[in-house]
Amino acid sequence: MGFLAPSNRQKTSSKSEKYQGEATMESTFIMIKPDGVQRGLIGEIISRFEKKGFYLKAMKFITVERSFAEKHYADLATKPFFGGLVEYIISGPVVAMVWEGKDVVATGRRIIGATRPWEASPGTIRGDFAVEVGRNVIHGSDAVESAQKEIALWFPEGVSEWKSQMHPWIYEV
Repeated sequence: MGFLAPSNRQKTSSKSEKYQGEATMESTFIMIKPDGVQRGLIGEIISRFEKKGFYLKAMKFITVERSFAEKHYADLATKPFFGGLVEYIISGPVVAMVWEGKDVVATGRRIIGATRPWEASPGTIRGDFAVEVGRNVIHGSDAVESAQKEIALWFPEGVSEWKSQMHPWIYEV
C-alpha cells in the first residue's frame, strides 16, 4: 500500500496515545493592520486560517487609541521606528482576532510569512500582499507567551468557547 506514508512520530509509553513532538492546542493573536483592512484583505486572511483548520475564537473590528497602541507595542518602545509604528496602527481600523489550533503560533507565523516582505515566501500572506515592512498587512504573536499577553490585552472579556463539528476531520482525536 504505497499510498499510506508511515508516521514519523513515535508513540510515548503513556496510555493517552500521545506522540513525541505532537503539538498541543494553543491560541494566538492575529491582527490585520490598517493597510490590510483598507486593501480589502480581511476575507482572504481569515480564509487562509480557516482553510488550515484553525478555529476563530474572537474577533473585533476596531480603531485603536494611541495609548492602547503604545501598550500593545511597549516592547518596541526604545526602537527608532516606534513612533511611526504607533501612528500607522492608529491610522485606520484593524481586525483583532484570536485563533486556536495545534501549534497555531508557529504555524500562524509561517502562514503570515517573514516580517520583511521581500524575504517572505510566495504563498504566505506577506509574500503575496506586502511590499514594505511598514505596510506588511498583518501581525501575529511570535510565541505562546506573547500570544497569551496580547490576547489578555485585546480581549479582556475572554473568547468564545466552541468546538467546530469539523474537529474530528482536521485533528486526530
